[in-house]
Amino acid sequence: MNTPATETVTITDIAHKGDGVAVFETEAGEKRLFVGGALPGETVRVSISGEGVNERGRIEEILHASPDRVEPACPVYDRCGGCSLQHWSEHAYLAWKRHQILGAFLDRGIEAEVGECVATGPARRRRAVIAVQRRTGSPVAGFRERLSHTVVEADGCLVITPRLRTALPKLIRLSHLLSFGAKGAIFTVLDTETGLDVSVGEAELPPERRQQAIALALDLGIARFSIGREIVVEAHPPVIRFGGIAVMPPPGAFIQAVAAAEEAMAAPVETAVAAALARWPKKAKGPARVADLFAGCGTFALRLARQAQVHAVENDKAALEALSFAARHTQGIKPVTIEVRDLYRRPLMAGELAGFDAVVFDPPRDGAAPQVKELAKSAVPVIVAVSCNPATLARDARYLVDAGWAMGPVTPIDQFLWSHHVEAVTVFTKD
Repeated sequence: MNTPATETVTITDIAHKGDGVAVFETEAGEKRLFVGGALPGETVRVSISGEGVNERGRIEEILHASPDRVEPACPVYDRCGGCSLQHWSEHAYLAWKRHQILGAFLDRGIEAEVGECVATGPARRRRAVIAVQRRTGSPVAGFRERLSHTVVEADGCLVITPRLRTALPKLIRLSHLLSFGAKGAIFTVLDTETGLDVSVGEAELPPERRQQAIALALDLGIARFSIGREIVVEAHPPVIRFGGIAVMPPPGAFIQAVAAAEEAMAAPVETAVAAALARWPKKAKGPARVADLFAGCGTFALRLARQAQVHAVENDKAALEALSFAARHTQGIKPVTIEVRDLYRRPLMAGELAGFDAVVFDPPRDGAAPQVKELAKSAVPVIVAVSCNPATLARDARYLVDAGWAMGPVTPIDQFLWSHHVEAVTVFTKD
């Protein structure tokens, strides 16, 4: 076996996925190396492995540490892939997330006004995707190691809620009844008002074990247990509230991972829509109307229904049905209509957008380019963008800015603590 090459390098930056970046000269020319766990300004001795784009540096010794380096609190931080920046002081870490957004917009030629990053704190993540893997001895429940399929035990995780932490042994007990491969079964677990909602993927429940699974889930006090979206047993309907409105999401549904982050996203959305409605009071065309695109289970739609009629569009039929059920059973809100539609293949066209006083969109990481191109052709006066990917948000913003919309300040939100991910909300207006 070849001994990995070693180099002493200086870290100049943090890449968009949280690795330190070193640029140094070799006989073949300038080399750019990614070093996990390193911070800007540090001098480190690293062992180098891999080739080409897969070449990475592993810290062997920190020769000069950054003043912003802190001791990670998690005992498995050096292996677990769930967090990548726990070794960085909060101030510097949040400033870096803000600059990720600034940089993404500058790459698209937009000088954005970006506020301070909203912090959320530890032990807040109510939704987590947890792997259970069989190994020699007892199964392990937790998160993948960095750059590996191996699962690291998460019983001391500082990010997830206490109820999710205490649920890990329950997931292991359930896993004994399942059939799954070497990579492990995937448990999507949501901490709800009425208990844990557990949905399993990449695993099967043999028919002969179904009754055992039902009895065990009930004995463990799990609110709902599902294989994929097939409900095996439901002791209590899981309940999440959006702006105080109770929703029973389908198994495995997308829910914002941290309630405080959801509130931080919803506040500028609600404010922008209220301002839009105030600009054009008592229109002759009828009641105020808002479109919520990529609406999910109603994170924004249900809140906005207190102000205006809402048309919620989403590709996930089960999520929309949960949204619609919640709206029909809530007093004091305006009508909510739903439409099952793939907005990547069939975006709402500019003509269909006529008559809406505001549009909110919150797409997956790929952004909403097909839909935004139609929004850019429309006469919608106010558009609110919510995003989990600064790069695609900036790309989509470029379409709107080029079409004459003015972009307001961007609010960054640190929903995924100690990771490289950052959420953002911004508003576009056009007279």
